[in-house]
Amino acid sequence: MTKALPNADRLAPIFRCQHCAVRNRAVCGAMTDEQLSRLSEISHRKKYSVGQVIMSDQEPVTFFANIISGTIKLTKTIADGRQQIVGLLFPPDFLGRAFSRNNPYFAEAASDVEVCMFPNEAFERLIDVYPDLKHRLFERTLDELDAAREWMLLLGRKTAEEKVASFLLLLARRSLVVACPNEKPSLTRFELPLRRADMADYLGLTIETVSRQLTRLKAAGIVGMSDTRTLEVPDIAALVDVAGQGMAL
Repeated sequence: MTKALPNADRLAPIFRCQHCAVRNRAVCGAMTDEQLSRLSEISHRKKYSVGQVIMSDQEPVTFFANIISGTIKLTKTIADGRQQIVGLLFPPDFLGRAFSRNNPYFAEAASDVEVCMFPNEAFERLIDVYPDLKHRLFERTLDELDAAREWMLLLGRKTAEEKVASFLLLLARRSLVVACPNEKPSLTRFELPLRRADMADYLGLTIETVSRQLTRLKAAGIVGMSDTRTLEVPDIAALVDVAGQGMAL
């Protein structure tokens, strides 16, 4: 019988953290290996299938999470029961608001998702202990604020074509974030994380308008579609031009 290695169970979480696909880009990227060992002791991974609710509106906060793979959509419920998509999260975004007692939105898996979860109280204690982790969270909060302001510009001033192109540019850039840093692909390929109806909701357009603009972009050679969900962008610069100058999402 093969004897188990000593401390194998204890070392497994830190090994997983050190080889995580988003290790250097997530909030934990600010932590040393010794600090990461402390974080790994309270973390665990969980998978969600498309459509599953990850966090519910106004529920008490019990955990935070780094997104390892997939896309999460954030929605707010209006008084009459209607819902509005207010944001999307991708790897290596952080889900949850530290030191907040309630969730302000629904978080739902827009695709199959894997997250690394941290119990809220234990994670908040680490924030107090490690200033670099607190600084990284503060930077992420400012990034989210900038993205929200950019989206206000998109919804208020851009044409339908610019809106759809800006959305695709956001997806293309985020797909490059998680790509291997040593690779320089000549073709950016990604999956559309939202259905046409959700895209229309997110962009303030009709489903017909979204479909029409996608067809126009495909006809112009700006994007290619190998199937109904997989898009290819042969030239990011061309997509930037259609999206409008100043697009920083």
